[in-house]
Amino acid sequence: MSVRNPLSRLLLYLLLTAAALSIVFPLLYAVSISLMPPAEVNTFPPRFVPSAPRWANYAEVARSVPVARYLLNSLLVSAAVTLGQIATASLSGYAFAFKNFPGRALLFALFMSTMMVPWEVTLIPNYLTIRSLRLLNSYPGLIVPFLATAFGTFLLRQFFMQIPKELEDAARIDGCGRFRFFWSVALPLARPGLLTLGAYTFLSTWNQYLWPLLVTNTRLMRTVQIGVRFLMNEEGLQYHRIMAGAVLCLVPALLILLWGQRYLVRGLMAGGLKG
Repeated sequence: MSVRNPLSRLLLYLLLTAAALSIVFPLLYAVSISLMPPAEVNTFPPRFVPSAPRWANYAEVARSVPVARYLLNSLLVSAAVTLGQIATASLSGYAFAFKNFPGRALLFALFMSTMMVPWEVTLIPNYLTIRSLRLLNSYPGLIVPFLATAFGTFLLRQFFMQIPKELEDAARIDGCGRFRFFWSVALPLARPGLLTLGAYTFLSTWNQYLWPLLVTNTRLMRTVQIGVRFLMNEEGLQYHRIMAGAVLCLVPALLILLWGQRYLVRGLMAGGLKG
């Protein structure tokens, strides 16, 4: 079917619109439930639009659980992990792309092989390590295990490999040191990759559930995902409050996704062009 035909193009747009609506419908329905009065939530047939938006649901959630503290915890942890991964991945990716040393290819292959190890396999060793360091129920305990990843190194290495080697040679001739070249030339040229890794890491850390549940045990150290889960326990079947809490927790991640979507797509496509 050729998209040059007006009818074919119209059908294509209708199909894409229907697919987009099916994807975004759960989010819109959650927002709608969060604004419904309690009497409308469990009606049959179900209502999809509240008769009168009830913004007090959000205030009730803020009074029943420390949502602001949950958001702050997730924001601090996600920001710290993001900055840590950008720092470690940029340095290691630059080394694998520009620095020649014996066994570089073998070391990189071994490094990448760690991506095949499921996270669940490392869960217990990481927990025992964090416990032995007495970092349970603390910000370092939530942050330290995720400060370096093989995926981040691979992604930024792909970007650094697209920088011509002649550029480094010219900089070295002009007296530019290796770290200065990395900081002043390589990093600015790899900016799309840095933004891609930053957006991906922030969203992944924000949505973590199992690790924060395992290493935190006090109310004020819970992250946003754990807070929403405990909101469900405390509020029972009051879905309007549960959805209000879920929407409050979703807004920061949604803003980051909307901001970083183009960088994610562009960076992941560009990063896979050269091996």
